[in-house]
Amino acid sequence: MEEEQSIQSKFGSFILQCKRVWHLLRKPTRKEFLLVTKISAIGIFAVGFVGFVISILIKFFI
Repeated sequence: MEEEQSIQSKFGSFILQCKRVWHLLRKPTRKEFLLVTKISAIGIFAVGFVGFVISILIKFFI
């Protein structure tokens, strides 16, 4: 019984936190969107490049 109330209490608290975040959300400006897009593209490129270098090194040295 206590465990069920605890789960309900945690769920209710989670829902309240979600509502608070939802009310703070706003649509990003074009400048913010482009910045996030550029940073994401650079990150994807960097991870891909590191993976490519590692695969080349493995092919030549192993």
